[in-house]
Amino acid sequence: MIWEWMLSAALGLPTATSKITIKSDLSVRARDGVILRTDHYGPGRAGPAVLLRTPYGRGAAAALIGRLCAAQGVHAVVQSCRGTFGSGGRFEPLVHERDDGLDTLDWLRRQPWYSGRLGMIGVSYQGAAHWALAADAAPDLAAMVAVVTTSAMRDLTYAGEAFSLDTVLTWTELLEAQRVPWLARQVELRRGQPRLTAGFRHLPLAEADLVATGGTVPFFQRWLEEHAAGSAYWRDRVFDGRLAEVTAPVLMVAGWHDIFLPAQLDDFRVLRDAGGGPSLTIGPWTHGSPGLFAATLRAGLPFLTGRLTGGDGAGQRGGEGTGCLAGGGAARPAGGGPAGEIDIVLTGRPERRRSWPVPYIPTAWYLQPDQGLRTTVAEDGAPDEFVYDPADPTPSVGGPVLVAHRAGPVDNTALEARADVLTWTSVPLEHDLTAIGPVHAEIWESGSGPYRDVFVRLCDVDRAGVSRNVCDGLVRVVPGRFPEDGDGVCRVTVPLWPIGHVFRAGHRLRVQVSGGAHPRWSRNPGTGEPLGEAVTLRSVQRRVFHDTVRRSALILPVETKT
Repeated sequence: MIWEWMLSAALGLPTATSKITIKSDLSVRARDGVILRTDHYGPGRAGPAVLLRTPYGRGAAAALIGRLCAAQGVHAVVQSCRGTFGSGGRFEPLVHERDDGLDTLDWLRRQPWYSGRLGMIGVSYQGAAHWALAADAAPDLAAMVAVVTTSAMRDLTYAGEAFSLDTVLTWTELLEAQRVPWLARQVELRRGQPRLTAGFRHLPLAEADLVATGGTVPFFQRWLEEHAAGSAYWRDRVFDGRLAEVTAPVLMVAGWHDIFLPAQLDDFRVLRDAGGGPSLTIGPWTHGSPGLFAATLRAGLPFLTGRLTGGDGAGQRGGEGTGCLAGGGAARPAGGGPAGEIDIVLTGRPERRRSWPVPYIPTAWYLQPDQGLRTTVAEDGAPDEFVYDPADPTPSVGGPVLVAHRAGPVDNTALEARADVLTWTSVPLEHDLTAIGPVHAEIWESGSGPYRDVFVRLCDVDRAGVSRNVCDGLVRVVPGRFPEDGDGVCRVTVPLWPIGHVFRAGHRLRVQVSGGAHPRWSRNPGTGEPLGEAVTLRSVQRRVFHDTVRRSALILPVETKT
């Protein structure tokens, strides 16, 4: 009990007051007879409960959340998804989470200690598993905390209609590694995961799972096959269609450099437009980073426990949009603010805004023939050229990737020195420039082949000349997706990750354009072969246009003060 008290104090949580009882490896029977292994953290008296369903095991972070909830007088139920950590059946991403969640809720309703008020908290896949259940969890559901997650995994998997190789293969390897003995896993990690790296490089992609994990993984194979937009395979594996039915208060915790950020902000807008008054906290976090976990505990647990125990408009549509801010700035305890407000951290400065997106002026920064970047339209000039060679694919560095220590802002000097990366740079800024909101680029380009990718990255170049990435995005070009003009030139719209950044006076903006970012996205072989089968690699000559007619530009959301 002492360490729960100390940790609660360190995180700014209310003082722990309850004696905790723990029951491990309980059997919850799903409708098809599968046993779902479950741990129960109880405060010693009847009351509300928090549910956390996870494929990552019931120890470590999940156990910590369970103990902290119970210390605040709220029961916690931590359950292994089917096919993981003692639960029966086979793990198949997203397929069973709704039914298994409903069966677990039915089990909860039969427990004498459960009062009928439910909260859910989940990070990444855990959050997706809870979105599968959320619309059907009424009337019990009183609050939900969704951390770096989304209700619709499909679009992340095929961001820009390419394939998010780093995220998917890394996650596949992580899940398979949970079956490996602890010592063998530590050896592989200390070696730098050479098998995973080899899997990134391997062609065809249909063998990448075998290279990375030593076995063929069924869902990885299907995800390579079912990449077409509108595939029936994904219909029952995304849950955004019923998002507006969720009436309980929802707190979302997101990171500016997280893989789920665009989709998570889409979820926020749907809930807000439906009148749900969701709350949102965004900070300078990457997926799985320590700062993100601290922010989750500081913001999420008070949000849950306060609403479950009767405060802050629990269970009402349009509950207060509150949250807690952590990471890069001092924490602010959860508390008052009108519905839909968001807490954000901009370069270390905690602030509050009314909602997302904040008021902004879309400001075009035009690519110039002299490699400049200005807010005035370029004069006529010859296009810039480069060659994308899939045998030596342009690498990805930093940005929103799954592994925290490889993610986020990094020095782009070596990347920008490559011949297959074009850059345009502004003059030093005279004043600070605050950019918050959606970002996109309009790139006029052509290629010697019809199959190609357009990758665009925005960087902040400091006074010492170091260029660090702020946000980026990629779009796959295939015949018919983008109309061509009479010269075979396409105007390609590239959505970048949303931005929340202050460019300081004296710094410069830099835009990169290249033909890929491997292995964050799978390389484009240039042939149009099927995703999982491609082995032939074809270089493509690329041209980027910037003149009075073909106005290639990055459109930046410059915040307006209201």
